[in-house]
Amino acid sequence: MGNKLVLSFAAAGVMVLSGCRVGPRYVAPAPPAPPAYKESAPTAYSGATDAVWQPAQPQDAMLKGKWWEIFREPELNGLEDTLNIDNQNIALYFQNFMAARSQVKQAKASYYPTVGVAPAYTREKSPSTLRGVGVSSGTTTGTGTTGTTGTTGTSTTSTGGTYTDLSLPFDVSWEPDLWGKIRNTVREYQYATQVSAADLENERLTEQADLAEYYFELRGQDALQQVYDATIDADRKSLDLTKVLVETGIDSPEAVAQAEVTLKNAEEAGAGVAQNRAIYEHAIATLIGKPASSFSLPVRAATPAAPAIPVGVPSQLLQRRPDIAAAERTMAEANALIGVEKAAYYPTLSLTGTGGLESSHISSLFSVPAFFWTLGASASETIFDAGLRKATVAQYTAQFNADVASYKETVLTAFQQVEDYIATLRVTSQQIAKQQEAIDAAQRYVDIATARYQTGLDPYLNVISAQTTLLSDQQTQVTLKVSEMTAAVQLIQALGGGWDTALLPGASQVNTNGAVRQVSQTP
Repeated sequence: MGNKLVLSFAAAGVMVLSGCRVGPRYVAPAPPAPPAYKESAPTAYSGATDAVWQPAQPQDAMLKGKWWEIFREPELNGLEDTLNIDNQNIALYFQNFMAARSQVKQAKASYYPTVGVAPAYTREKSPSTLRGVGVSSGTTTGTGTTGTTGTTGTSTTSTGGTYTDLSLPFDVSWEPDLWGKIRNTVREYQYATQVSAADLENERLTEQADLAEYYFELRGQDALQQVYDATIDADRKSLDLTKVLVETGIDSPEAVAQAEVTLKNAEEAGAGVAQNRAIYEHAIATLIGKPASSFSLPVRAATPAAPAIPVGVPSQLLQRRPDIAAAERTMAEANALIGVEKAAYYPTLSLTGTGGLESSHISSLFSVPAFFWTLGASASETIFDAGLRKATVAQYTAQFNADVASYKETVLTAFQQVEDYIATLRVTSQQIAKQQEAIDAAQRYVDIATARYQTGLDPYLNVISAQTTLLSDQQTQVTLKVSEMTAAVQLIQALGGGWDTALLPGASQVNTNGAVRQVSQTP
């Protein structure tokens, strides 16, 4: 009765101590967020024409789901859907997430006792012995030990024996989590898994944005090719006209040479567009997990205007960007690691036990007399470590503080990027409107110069100058339109796409099948 009472008190003590957890309490810092984006303020668009890009209203609206559908490009929609399935970088980050989940399971295994079994079978025969003095006149028969006394001495013979031992022992060891070392380790890996999930979302967003940018760059090359084709056609007609004028005596062979040079330069520049287009097409193929040799996109000159994008308010950005979520979860992970190291200051308790069955006959192996057991407990505490534990805690505390700084820098960078791309869209749209006016003026210049050349009033050099100006303005216009579309993609990326921290699996849910479906974005 006394032994049972002692064991009961010991078990109760272990349970109470197991509820303790050392280490700092985690509180996420709250970085200051401005009430609104400066570049999206109404004053930035006062007096703006309809051609100037403006954020969508209301300002607190947010992007959701498949953000690329805002561009209304069916081809892009299909490519993005394929990317989410077949992109190998996304697949790599997903497997990193799965590996992180396994570490959580490994840490949780320390909550429970370790049980081992070592069954054994032994059969042994002892050697026989012979003792004697002189010569025996007797006879030994049968088994066992017999003795005979003769006239010349005494002899004793032993045939030995055969022994069998069957054992089925179980060893149990358990180290109770008195100070929360295991619990903090589990939390550390749970938070690390959340970091991995956020990294996966950040990589997915990056790949999606890269695909959209490459797509609009490729379409820009198609538009540029269209410009060169029109220029080459105009230059070819000018060459034909010049030849006619030379034959009629209005112009000289020098004008024909000038027209030929202009045409060949345009043809060379137009041929170079095909190289850039091929490079973007190959990049898109790699992003969607297809060999570049077996993928192609039809030529289609499309340079639409950037859509109005809802930018929301800065405070929402903290919940929308996966890189911010990863930085915040990294802080939580570092905080849990401090608790793991602080547990080293406290004693550890180890409980061991052995029990099993042992018998010389298999028929009695499972009987009550064959059962045996032993129980034991030991405690250990480090008395002197020359400051090792203190230095280790200081190391991880400094790492936590570094993660806090990294988190704040990530937030500040996010605000900067949003402001940058809003300003880029606004200014670029203004440039596009002005550039269109320049193109219209250059076209009038070409028409006038060509008419005056046809009548012999001006030399062909004036036509070349006008055509060069028009081509340069058209090139600039295509470049600006592509820049506007890529800036729109970059703004969406800076806003976090259609993601939200509510889509990040909770720490206690990372090992569920629902978390896998959530992270992989499968139904």
